Amino acid sequence: MAAPRVSLGALKEPLGLNRGLQWFFSIFAFATCGAFEGSVTFRVTCAGLENGSVSAAFAYPFRLNQAVFQPSLTHLCNHTWPRDVHLVGDFSSAARFFVGVAVAAFLYSLGALGGYLGYLHLYRCAGSRLPLADLVASGLVAALWLVASSAWAQGLGHVRAAVAAPLPHCPSPTVDCVHAGVTPMGSLGASVAFGFLNLLLWAGGCWFIYKETPLHRPAPPPDPAPSPM
Repeated sequence: MAAPRVSLGALKEPLGLNRGLQWFFSIFAFATCGAFEGSVTFRVTCAGLENGSVSAAFAYPFRLNQAVFQPSLTHLCNHTWPRDVHLVGDFSSAARFFVGVAVAAFLYSLGALGGYLGYLHLYRCAGSRLPLADLVASGLVAALWLVASSAWAQGLGHVRAAVAAPLPHCPSPTVDCVHAGVTPMGSLGASVAFGFLNLLLWAGGCWFIYKETPLHRPAPPPDPAPSPM
């Protein structure tokens, strides 16, 4: 294996700078989604008397149908509820796909940046197929960002609707269930924004990689044969 020639010069070029931005913003994408924890609260009133508050905690990967209201509603309003009550909906597929793409993008951009810093001479040598492989892989990641960000944007809309809905199975009018609040989900909205920002970075970065390939920079013509004496 060829010895590396470590140089920070790649960071001063669009090729390396864009990879650094991809690595940096992929962290924000999976951190703002994967680290979220929140809860939704309702005030429950029985026969005109306030009985108490119940809350259901939810977090990534947003399997809301597993979030149980505590304290148990079976203990309130003279056992009006025969069993525990959950939130409604399972949106884990979109959330996990989004975080998975963000982690994959983080690892690939970090590896590619390390390759640029140590092996740019091999990347740009005549006949190298590394730029073409890099272009194909980057185009695939850009497409995954498009699909994952769109899916998670739709999933987040469903999460917001689910936690803003009335308390499931509230037997009104004998029992009054009032929505008392939900944890702000601004960080989840930011995760969608970071997803589409990463899409732009990866799609735009394909141009800089394309310029390194033989498709844009054909091999130089052979030296002309020396004229006979």
